[in-house]
Amino acid sequence: MADSERTGSIVYNKLTSSRKVFVVLNYGIISVITFISLLPLVNLLSMSFSANEYVAAGEVFLWPKKFTVIAYEFIVKRQAFYDALLVSVKMVVAGVVLILLNSILVAYPLSKDEKEFRARKVFLWIFVIPMLFSGGLIPWYMIIKYTGLINTIWGIVLPGSVNTFFILLLMNFMRGLPKELAESAYMDGAGHARVLTSIILPLTKSAIATIFLFSFVAIWNSWFEGVVIMTRIENYPLQTYLYSILQFPDLRTLTAEQTKVFLELNTRSVNAAQIFVSALPIFIVYPFISKYFTKGIVLGSVKS
Repeated sequence: MADSERTGSIVYNKLTSSRKVFVVLNYGIISVITFISLLPLVNLLSMSFSANEYVAAGEVFLWPKKFTVIAYEFIVKRQAFYDALLVSVKMVVAGVVLILLNSILVAYPLSKDEKEFRARKVFLWIFVIPMLFSGGLIPWYMIIKYTGLINTIWGIVLPGSVNTFFILLLMNFMRGLPKELAESAYMDGAGHARVLTSIILPLTKSAIATIFLFSFVAIWNSWFEGVVIMTRIENYPLQTYLYSILQFPDLRTLTAEQTKVFLELNTRSVNAAQIFVSALPIFIVYPFISKYFTKGIVLGSVKS
């Protein structure tokens, strides 16, 4: 008995030592990868705060040269910037709410077995086929045009409000929940609406948070839709507005001081400032839901 305990102790100690080595190597590799990944971001941040002559000469690396905020001033010191920011906020609020609502209402019945929902496979294919085969850009634009959604945020929000990937993610998450929870609620007289709101949704916070983050980032970063759908600059979302002032600047809309600043600016420093201005809301939102992110992705992709 003593020999077996001694042998088990030796094996346990060896495993513990191996585990320690693995943890050290793991943290070391992840730290190196993280550092390498952050280098371009730090370089962009340094360029956004550096004077034009140093950026043009390629002398900025990890620290700003001749610190200045002129690139940020050029971007934010215009009323059009705040108008575009308001449009993007409206798009995000409306878009995220619609995506979450549609995903939940579609995923819940599809998560049931065929005994409970006989047409499950039919409706599942109805949602999967458009994900595999798209009509293309021209039919998308024609639908938006002939439904009167040009120059409205709904032309950007509504076409993406039913996302098959989000539906499948949430459906698989719901299918992984214990069926006994819903069955006991049905026995107590609860209906589908009560089961969904009181039992299913509290248990799917991780998947919902994941969908929230994905949809938030996708809507906030959308710029191409604004270029195609919006014909007036006052209707541009933020990303489209920032793209337009860099690619197609209208000097007639600038004051004399702003025109002088624009002509003196380096495009690379303005691009860097644009990246951080547009990504700031994502940096603010992500820490609050990051704890749900990995769990929602993994658990929602295990069971089909």
